[in-house]
Amino acid sequence: MANTTKLNVTYGDVTLGVSGDHFRYIFAYDRGGLESLVRYGKEWLYRTPMPAFWRATTDNDRGNGFSQQSAMWLGADAFTHCTQVAVAVDGQSIPLPIAPENNRYSDHETATTVAVTFTYTTPTVPATTVTVSYLMDATGKLSVAVHYRGAAGLPELPALGLRFVLPTAASGFDYQGLSGETYPDRMAGGQPGTYHVTGLPVTPYLVPQECGMHMANDWVTVTRDHTLNNADPDHQPFGITLQKHDAPFAFSCLPYTPLELENATHQEELPAPRRTVLTVYGAVRGVGGIDSWGADVEPQYHIAGDQDHDFQFEIAGLA
Repeated sequence: MANTTKLNVTYGDVTLGVSGDHFRYIFAYDRGGLESLVRYGKEWLYRTPMPAFWRATTDNDRGNGFSQQSAMWLGADAFTHCTQVAVAVDGQSIPLPIAPENNRYSDHETATTVAVTFTYTTPTVPATTVTVSYLMDATGKLSVAVHYRGAAGLPELPALGLRFVLPTAASGFDYQGLSGETYPDRMAGGQPGTYHVTGLPVTPYLVPQECGMHMANDWVTVTRDHTLNNADPDHQPFGITLQKHDAPFAFSCLPYTPLELENATHQEELPAPRRTVLTVYGAVRGVGGIDSWGADVEPQYHIAGDQDHDFQFEIAGLA
């Protein structure tokens, strides 16, 4: 029976397992991130969460040349890789517990808190790093902190976030924030409140492009009603909640990655929706709209590549 006041910690050869009542997390050193996030028997990850640097370009981006100026961030979005992993138990850093170091641990280790930090290096010129830290307590809450290190010579960022790919398409999501689709320079029309969105709507632009952003949120709950487990007899809706830490966050919840949107020149070229792409953003470039022929986004809505950026959020613990 799981210990309700402590985390159960399993030190594998290339993984770290953390579990408790109704939750189980697996961190993979070789895959560079959180490999499995299970709550109440439901898997919530299809891909390891990775730093997000790109939002699909808009007609305005193309018109003012931003796509070309910051194109290296599209490559970073696809090919950034993990270069370092650190583990801390009860606030104390420990040697990375891979084989044979993990042999010092038993099969019934416990802890009050566990922190795992992944450092990612970008394939940009110059290169820089992003650290993603996960801190867990016995309730199953995951506190996530993202730090981007600015470097002189890097172009402006389209966005900075952390992308989660969920195994199946969501049936919808609820959030507390601004109504409708909002961006840093398109917030005036949003009304604060709690809202429900059915399915994973994609704005039907003639040419697929960036869409679906929600700014200034306190929380979002994503709901699914099916899994990839054929033996799963339960088809009742189930959800997961992400909430702010100390400041509101932005998010998008779509059936496509930015690369999939970028690759399609017409709506019919988009693939059939199969997954949920949930991205939490600490910074988003504005979309402009002054005109589509050369006007840049106003200065306060740019994201400097040569400055540090930080954001935090929490994946809520057990109710």
